[in-house]
Amino acid sequence: MAAAVGAAAAPPPPPQLGPAAATGLVLDGLGRRGARRGVANIVAQLRHAQLSGRGPTRGAQIAETLLKERDKQAKWNGIPLLLKKLYENSHPNSDFSQCQSILKEISPLLSMEAMAFVTEERKVTQESTFPNTYTFDLFGGVDLLVEILMRPTLTTQKKKQKISDDLIKDCLSILYNTCICTEGVTKRLAERNDFVLFLFTLMTNKKTFLQTATLIEDILGVKKEMIQLEDIPNLSNLVSSFDQQQLANFCRILAVTISELDTGSDDKHTLLAKNAQQKKNLGPSRAEMNQATLLDIPGFIERLCKLATRKVSESTGNSSFLQELEEWYTWLDNALVLDALMRVADEETEQSSTESSDESGFANTSTRNQLPQSMKIMHEIMYKLEVLYVLCVLLMGRQRNQVHKMIAEFKLIPGLNNLFDKLIWRKHSASALVLHGHNQNCDCSPDITLKIQFLRLLQSFSDHHENKYLLLNSQELNELSAISLKANIPEVDAVVNTDRSLVCDGKRGLLTRLLQVMKKEPAESSFRFWQARAVESFLRGATSYADQMFLLKRGLLEHILYCIVDSECKSRDVLQSYFDLLGELMKFNIDAFKRFNKYINTDEKFQIFLHQINSSLVDSNMLVRCITLSLDRFESQSDIKVAEVLSECRLLSYMSQITIRMSFLFRLINIIHVQTLTQENVSCLNTSLVILMLARRKDKLPFYLHKLQEMEYMEKYPGFILNNFHSLLRFWQQHYLNKDKDSTCLENSSCISFSYWKETVSILLSPDQTSPCAIVSYIDKAYMDIDRDFTEE
Repeated sequence: MAAAVGAAAAPPPPPQLGPAAATGLVLDGLGRRGARRGVANIVAQLRHAQLSGRGPTRGAQIAETLLKERDKQAKWNGIPLLLKKLYENSHPNSDFSQCQSILKEISPLLSMEAMAFVTEERKVTQESTFPNTYTFDLFGGVDLLVEILMRPTLTTQKKKQKISDDLIKDCLSILYNTCICTEGVTKRLAERNDFVLFLFTLMTNKKTFLQTATLIEDILGVKKEMIQLEDIPNLSNLVSSFDQQQLANFCRILAVTISELDTGSDDKHTLLAKNAQQKKNLGPSRAEMNQATLLDIPGFIERLCKLATRKVSESTGNSSFLQELEEWYTWLDNALVLDALMRVADEETEQSSTESSDESGFANTSTRNQLPQSMKIMHEIMYKLEVLYVLCVLLMGRQRNQVHKMIAEFKLIPGLNNLFDKLIWRKHSASALVLHGHNQNCDCSPDITLKIQFLRLLQSFSDHHENKYLLLNSQELNELSAISLKANIPEVDAVVNTDRSLVCDGKRGLLTRLLQVMKKEPAESSFRFWQARAVESFLRGATSYADQMFLLKRGLLEHILYCIVDSECKSRDVLQSYFDLLGELMKFNIDAFKRFNKYINTDEKFQIFLHQINSSLVDSNMLVRCITLSLDRFESQSDIKVAEVLSECRLLSYMSQITIRMSFLFRLINIIHVQTLTQENVSCLNTSLVILMLARRKDKLPFYLHKLQEMEYMEKYPGFILNNFHSLLRFWQQHYLNKDKDSTCLENSSCISFSYWKETVSILLSPDQTSPCAIVSYIDKAYMDIDRDFTEE
């Protein structure tokens, strides 16, 4: 049973108890204090020795008679005696023949406590801590098992000792259960880098893979310093030896090694803090080096793509297994545990099961046999979760272009498109199983998590990359070409150059499928945010009229406006994603503004829309930027159609008012400060700059600065806004002038050259107080505070 305990989250620290209480020591019925004092002395000696390195550090160094004498009063359940016996039978020249029988006696004592922790009984159990696992560790059990496992690697003898697979499994299971129940054990093991690397060598054995992977995952989760994958002996051969199930579970471990460690503190996510950290870490991080190591493994990405896109095999379950299966399922929490159960299920049903790759039979299976199929699907979902996460991280890393090329070649996108209806966005069956303590609509359930991970992958895949057109099928690509031809504009090079053999097949591409489910999503759905982000990433980069029209023809604009205005969405995250998507969809597109005006056809609707924008400018500022840029372009055109929309569109008429633009500018500068700038709100600074750059083009920059000065005085805060803006622009220079990617994004999003951005900032920051375009010219000396140091300490 110990081997099947799931990789639960690390338990909260147990209460700090004295030596006696911690080991469950109590006075016996006669109140013999001497017995208790003797027990306490043993515990105290062990603790002192383990901390100081002097004296007995494990139970094996204490006389057997003393241990026997104290065992009953201490309620040690014979664990110290068993450990002493284990120590004596595991010396360097032993054959370990007696070790397994000893561990078989110890294991149930610990697995019962571990089982209690991962079930509902944990609340009761925690009140008295976990005396058996505590005692096992206190008397040196953890260190002894580590020694036994590593003994063959440490011996100098030519003939290496051989440890049986069953003994290894028992050692690993007991170690894992001790980690679950006893505070500090996992961290202590994590500090032993030699042991952590040694564990990876045990993964070559299929019989011990699950126990090893579960323990490694827990250890890496608490390890302070990320391991380097290149230090793992024969990593390439190890990964090549994995079957597909093992590789999927190995992705759980990889996730910890390729993701940047989260500091967990909001103030550390400020751009100031990030910039300061980047200056300290000039070279690539360990996570980045680990990503490069993975990409060097032959066939690694290809195998991940196959795992991500393989279909669920259909299998008929053995009804005798169903009830037991359901009981196990109530406390499952990861694919490793599920693997253990699936292996048992496969053995039980080997004689009677037939396998097929066609999932269509699932709907027709009897209720009696539906449970195993449901479990097969859940099993596959858990695998795909891990694989998609790793692919997503690699897509966002330094080797992004290399990863893009490989996953395009291995047809990840067409494969996911084929799984969309049957697995990724499948309809729940009435008896579909969910994890213990969750329901099908819970954000933590595997079904939900798979959908979110899938959407995150699409977002990373599409963002500023020409491979985004692989999300379409051939007919949809032809439609893009037809849109460009009709509008008499050149086709986008990326569309022309897209390899048609790598695009989606079937009636609809992945992007179109996503739009369909997006429009059907309930108002309270947690997917709305991620769906909008994924579609927006398809539009990001240089604005493409054909891309916009492709989505406009499918009713996307009306759907977004319905969600913002008619459903009066309250979620700030969802609103921000809708505003960002709407901005990309409408930018420079006169047809989109015409459609907007047709939908927002009453003053009441328009006021609701404005209220949503004004309620949080941090969320809506990208849309404000889009409207400002579009208005500027439309005003410079002489087309009759454009002039007609300009005169009729409520939104363009609203933004054309100087007082409105000044109000937006004032508030955008006022809601951000250098110390609070993050990746989320720095866009407010860039939007304010866009407003001023467009003013500079029309020689109206002095007018805008003077208006800001007037507004400061009206608010009775002279110098407050302009001093703040001066500091923000100084930071802007530090942040952007060394970041090629960010400058490209700014150019693409605004169609304003980065050189013009830099020139405008330099002009605004000029120290010349006689310059009509310098901020300092509009701050009275009494209120000037422009030289404050904002460097992160």
